[in-house]
Amino acid sequence: MNSYGQFCPVAKACELLCERWTMLVVRELVCDSRHFNDLRRGVPRMSPALLTRRLRQLERNGIVRRLAQGRRGSAYELTHAGLELRPLVESMGVWGHRCVRSDLRRRDLDADLLMWDIRRSVQAGKFPARRVVVEFAFRDAPSGMGRWWLVSTEGGTDLCLQDPGYEVDVIVRSSVHALTAVWMRECSLQQAQRNGAIEVLGPRELLQRLPVWLGGSSIATMGAESLARDPAHPIRRSGLVAAAAAERARISA
Repeated sequence: MNSYGQFCPVAKACELLCERWTMLVVRELVCDSRHFNDLRRGVPRMSPALLTRRLRQLERNGIVRRLAQGRRGSAYELTHAGLELRPLVESMGVWGHRCVRSDLRRRDLDADLLMWDIRRSVQAGKFPARRVVVEFAFRDAPSGMGRWWLVSTEGGTDLCLQDPGYEVDVIVRSSVHALTAVWMRECSLQQAQRNGAIEVLGPRELLQRLPVWLGGSSIATMGAESLARDPAHPIRRSGLVAAAAAERARISA
């Protein structure tokens, strides 16, 4: 780790946490990813060797502890000191959503990361108790990454890159950019449908529940709610947040 040569606690914290990828690894642990392969899904452009080094650094500094190796390989969890970083991660996400607006350039788009984040954040309880299968078809994803299936059950949601063999209930056709914009709360699903950016097919009962099931990234949601409470913010003044809030209220009613 590089040293700033300062005794300031902020400098010492930055020496550990501000190395490339480190805070994203912490983000994944805060989001309850524990196994090495699950952590890799959250940082797909990080090499396995670098992920191993970062985990070891966090372990040496008392942020992470390694658990006994099981059938799924190495597993990790945050220590008490690591759990204290949760408010920091959430605050950074809210601040980023408010003040560093993403223009969703192609280099920042990643179908794998998007679908992984959706899988762990969708609200399975918003669908009927039976199994519901949602197929996502991306027209611009790299080869082999264009079709995904989320299998929602009462116990949670599974993500498949291969056809799970169940009857599909809902089909979502989109670009990676359009679905990312919805997931990051840049626009609502209904707005994307009206603009023709996303097409959704399925029975009316499930389509009515889909916007709530696909509620958006938890951190982006906190950021959007923070914007909604700030009438002086330029984005709030533009009316975009108010319109999105009104649409969410109509859906939930």
